[in-house]
Amino acid sequence: MRHQTLDQLQTIAKVEPSATYPVMTRTQRIERWADLLEQNPRRCLGALSGTEYLSPEARAVARGAGSPITVAYEDPVLRAMGLKDDTYGEAKRFFELSDWQLHNIVCHCQVGATMQARWAAARVRRTIVGNRLLAWLRTKFVH
Repeated sequence: MRHQTLDQLQTIAKVEPSATYPVMTRTQRIERWADLLEQNPRRCLGALSGTEYLSPEARAVARGAGSPITVAYEDPVLRAMGLKDDTYGEAKRFFELSDWQLHNIVCHCQVGATMQARWAAARVRRTIVGNRLLAWLRTKFVH
């Protein structure tokens, strides 16, 4: 087998990616995450422990097997869009969430050690509604 660069291959064949996905907005990524959680609403998910007490460095790498973040990472579309792993920090970056928003979704102090996926989906969706409410309030009070 002879190895060739992509440029070399394109001179002899039309090379296209096997799967292409449109770029998703922040809201679309969050909605997809919620939809994935709702596909198996009774799935038991694990919560992360004490995210509010961790240093920023430890919080960034925190993860829990079978967490709501794991459900997002299991999706090939979200991975193709750039979700690199199922850590707290990566979910915060990819879904453009604040620490408070992500803490509200995944931390054990909100739900205990485990939660049903439908509960997590509702929390995920609430991050979108919260942003819409803040935007509406800004239009009313800031000119």
